[in-house]
Amino acid sequence: MARPDSTGSAADFLPDRPTLPRLREAAAGCRGCHLWQVGTQTVFGEGPAKAGALFVGEQPGDQEDRAGRPFVGPAGKLFDRALEAAGIDRTNVYVTNAVKHFKWQARGKRRIHQKPTNSEQAACRPWLELEIELVKPRILVCLGATAAQALLGKDFRVTKSRGELVDSPLAPYVTATIHPSAILRQQDDESRRVELEAFVEDLRKVAALL
Repeated sequence: MARPDSTGSAADFLPDRPTLPRLREAAAGCRGCHLWQVGTQTVFGEGPAKAGALFVGEQPGDQEDRAGRPFVGPAGKLFDRALEAAGIDRTNVYVTNAVKHFKWQARGKRRIHQKPTNSEQAACRPWLELEIELVKPRILVCLGATAAQALLGKDFRVTKSRGELVDSPLAPYVTATIHPSAILRQQDDESRRVELEAFVEDLRKVAALL
């Protein structure tokens, strides 16, 4: 294990003989990039050690940062609804993020999400790679452009390849779709309804492969 003041990458903080519990414990003290000074705490992934599906989002949001758990805010609640509609039990999947700390800027009393930079994503990537390696999911699902490009390359476009299976050594099946937060950002109820239906349809494709 690296010294607590090491910087540059999460690789400096990886435990020997990693398991998910050991990773979670080690990640709590990660100083691999400056975001540990921005977020309240590390928000590590959670779910069964051998989940059939592993979902990767961008980063924790405000409520996740406070709770220390992924996908528990408004987008997470919508994600739960969509999983249920698609016939997937949330307790049987592993959920995590490409970046483990909440990056934000103050706007009044609110903490507003900021997209992590490429270097911040790269610094955090060792955690994600080991999560995928340890869980060994049958299907890996990237939620949103940041997660997809972090794992599938900078040229990947969710808008172009949404819902399609992608050849990748990461898992037997790999695909990408929108992040549930994109549904919440729609301007009216009808647009949100349409986007939610399309999202559920993407998740039904995932369910069919489990």
